[in-house]
Amino acid sequence: MPILFDSEKQIVHLSNKFISYVIEIVKDKYITHRYLGKSLPFYTGSNALQKIDRGFATNPDKMDRTFSLNALPMETSTQGTGDHRVSNYQIRRENGSNVTNFFYHGHTISKGKPRLKGLPSLRGDNTETLEIALIDEVQNLEMVLSYTLYEDYPVITRDVRFTNHGEETVYIENAGSLMLDLPRTNYDLVTLNGSHTNEANITRQPLHSGIQKIESSRGTSSPQHQPFLALADPTTNEFQGEVFAFHLVYSGNFAAQVEVEQYGSSRVQLGIQPETFEWCLPPDKMFQTPEAVLNYSTNGFNGMSQTFHEIYQDQLIPVSWRKKERPILLNTWEANYFDIQEDALLKQADLAKEAGIELFVLDDGWFGHRNDDTSSLGDWFDNREKLPQGVAGLAEKIQEKGLKFGLWFEPEMVSQNSRLFEAHPDWVLQVPDYPLTEGRRQFVLDLSQTAVQQYLIDVLTTYLATGKIDYIKWDMNRHLTEVGSSAYPAEQQKEISHRYVLGLYHVLETITKRFPECLFENCSSGGGRFDPGIMAYMPQTWTSDNTDALCRSNIQYGYSFLYPPIMMGAHVSPVPNHQVGRTTSMHTRGLIAMSGNFGYELDITNLTTDEKKEMIAQIDFYKAHRSLLQFGKFYRLQPADAFFASAWLIINETDVWIIYFNGLARPAVPATYLKTHYLDDQAIYKNEETGEIVSGAELNHAGILIPRIKEDFSTRAFHWKKV
Repeated sequence: MPILFDSEKQIVHLSNKFISYVIEIVKDKYITHRYLGKSLPFYTGSNALQKIDRGFATNPDKMDRTFSLNALPMETSTQGTGDHRVSNYQIRRENGSNVTNFFYHGHTISKGKPRLKGLPSLRGDNTETLEIALIDEVQNLEMVLSYTLYEDYPVITRDVRFTNHGEETVYIENAGSLMLDLPRTNYDLVTLNGSHTNEANITRQPLHSGIQKIESSRGTSSPQHQPFLALADPTTNEFQGEVFAFHLVYSGNFAAQVEVEQYGSSRVQLGIQPETFEWCLPPDKMFQTPEAVLNYSTNGFNGMSQTFHEIYQDQLIPVSWRKKERPILLNTWEANYFDIQEDALLKQADLAKEAGIELFVLDDGWFGHRNDDTSSLGDWFDNREKLPQGVAGLAEKIQEKGLKFGLWFEPEMVSQNSRLFEAHPDWVLQVPDYPLTEGRRQFVLDLSQTAVQQYLIDVLTTYLATGKIDYIKWDMNRHLTEVGSSAYPAEQQKEISHRYVLGLYHVLETITKRFPECLFENCSSGGGRFDPGIMAYMPQTWTSDNTDALCRSNIQYGYSFLYPPIMMGAHVSPVPNHQVGRTTSMHTRGLIAMSGNFGYELDITNLTTDEKKEMIAQIDFYKAHRSLLQFGKFYRLQPADAFFASAWLIINETDVWIIYFNGLARPAVPATYLKTHYLDDQAIYKNEETGEIVSGAELNHAGILIPRIKEDFSTRAFHWKKV
């Protein structure tokens, strides 16, 4: 896995068995992109740069009219000197000027991968890192482009840092993490878009002239857009074809865009959203951008997904949870909402234990005077009317039954009707002269302030230090407004969005390192902040507040582009469903939930005898096959069609599990044969239900017949064992 530098040709070649990435230093100044794609044994420059004297072009080398920055494939943009495409950075000087001249100054190649200061990033097992330094000599400002190549994945991570070696303060107005110029435009752009309760819709459209962009200015990565985009060959599908995928390891405002420019290239740019950002960089200070993950696949979208799944599970989530099985849980929310009474909870816990559930989670409503969503956020003290011995007393009783105990928090929020807000009104995000905007009757704490960060660390430590909390559901139920801070001067107010995220990361870094055995589940009204940045601290996320099986089949399918099932919380909930009113069978709800991180969220004291039996059977099956379902390889076999039918596959060394979800029943159904694609052609498999023996080749290429289904929202499971 070398990163090699050819000093004669001024070429850097990053290459492993999957991928090659080639950079050329042109005219001893400019860092240009030469190749990204399938691994090359060596690079000679057969794809030479085209040199044309183009009209209406500016020429930084007055002796060479064929050389223009506006046509050069770049590794970073320029500013005010001739590259007019979308930029990856923007700097303002004290005198107001917006021109820089960053030229190549040197580079280093080293083993391993440095951690980013104050930011989450992938770990660096089996890696090499290239750092290219560029200097603007006028301002004595340094920009370092960092590239880490992984030996075991078709992945390169990128980030940028700025260091001010000059004598005056500069203002960074745009701080992108990745920019890349690709020499063609006939790609499809793939993104994940949606809304609250309708996350992760797969959107695919051809590139066209101009800029196509997704972004969030909501303070979080948002359910509207995942901080991800991919460029795929128009013929690419789940099983074959080329994909270039880009994902930002960041939990705040972001922008991801592609510009199809005039001479037939595509510029990809990914980083912090610039309109809500600025950073004051005094002399001798450094600014670090978030990390971007570049993932290359020649095996279609499933190939892309497998790489994301494996590298995030191995190199991103907390080490203590990398190989650890997750418990089956019962969450109280859709059963109880705010109606929390200890006797009723203990009755639910008794039935949960009898059924085989392993973790009891007390959701919202246990603290302060919290009887609805209008009060008490921030007042993290026990409501003794609901819990006579407090959380500690309830936790002891739950754990004495043989269950683990989990607790809901929404640490970043505060209610106006709370002791915390009364004592510290200056602790919320705010701007002078304007009223505070409520969302869900709550305000947002100003995590840019160290005092607020320490308060949250102290509160969480108080509960976790008792040793009675095995799991925390960390919720965040609104976007940011009035993004300003009473703790910072006027010239730093545009820093607050980013400082909020840095403050959040500081709290999470402190708490998760202090209590590594506590399982943290990320939630932001479901998928409102489901991103790689947050996954560095919390190994699983509540995927969506929408628990309807039909909707969840699509939401989980979309998120599987980036995240494995073990990272996606999925629960069997009541019917009619509380979000859409749909009724689906216990069987279907169970199989869809087992395709994620499995649990229940309903009042099990109200289940019929048959439903209880089915729940016990589901739990027994899941426990027997937990290793497969949580750590097996997940492949999509059929995207949802017009009737919402879809299918997916989970396999490991010995087992094969297929889920086929029919969506809506339909007349005159043609014969449907589902091909498995990913089994060992030479192996023999036994159907665990029928005992039938079949070859992997037959399952892969002839497929299995999906029987006629005369029922809406029905699910079929197929289980084979390799013999």
